[in-house]
Amino acid sequence: MTGEAVAPAVPERPVSTWTGWGQWLALATMTIDHLTRYVLPAGWELGWAGSSLGRIAFPLFAAMVAWHGLFNTRNPLRYARRILVIGLAAQLPYMLMPRASDAFILNVCFTLALGLAWGAWLRELLARHRDGNLGSAWAGLGLATTLAVWYLLGDWVEYGHRGLLLIPLFMLAMHHLHQAGVTLAERLAAVAMAVPLLVVAGLMNSSDMAKSFTVATCLAVLWLAAGAHRLTPGVPAPMPRRLWLAWYPAHFAVIALWLWVSGGLG
Repeated sequence: MTGEAVAPAVPERPVSTWTGWGQWLALATMTIDHLTRYVLPAGWELGWAGSSLGRIAFPLFAAMVAWHGLFNTRNPLRYARRILVIGLAAQLPYMLMPRASDAFILNVCFTLALGLAWGAWLRELLARHRDGNLGSAWAGLGLATTLAVWYLLGDWVEYGHRGLLLIPLFMLAMHHLHQAGVTLAERLAAVAMAVPLLVVAGLMNSSDMAKSFTVATCLAVLWLAAGAHRLTPGVPAPMPRRLWLAWYPAHFAVIALWLWVSGGLG
């Protein structure tokens, strides 16, 4: 017995193999959603596809951004800036899509980038407060400031206020599920950290079908964060990086061109 304190074991960084599958699934379900919404005739009655498969895309994109921002990058803000570049490239063709409202809305890349920046900033704020480098009053002021910014920006981005919450809540839940100890109390506490995410995910859509697919997607990713990431096999055909970066603005540009040629933008 030496009497020396033993530091608690730090869990290894989780395996990110699942995100290779997630990339293909996210692009496929997003494209299905946009094709049924903007391109395919309403008479085909394929709206159910957008309300089911199409509801997988956004929570899956948010989950992958949160995962990489939490576990795989040393600079989440730089990662957020790269997402913003894609959003800027996609904004013009995104604005050409037919909409029920003429209100100016920033596309989902802005939602993802702002959500990641917010989540990373909150983690830094809480870490400084926990380490004693930031007083409670200043930490409270910082939190209140971010909530005010969230309230102001929520009306300007796709998926609104709830969409902005998704990545910070994913990061909260993933962190605690990955760090959970072996006791029942520790595991229940980690599971409790996932409840806010699931509540927000359930409120994001109006139909029961859409809610079910959104919540199920979140549950699947939380299961991965809790340890199932080790079981995921490698994807047979990794997505080319250029395709991953270009698909979002490019597919909107192609849809806009099709709508213009077919008279859908007139």
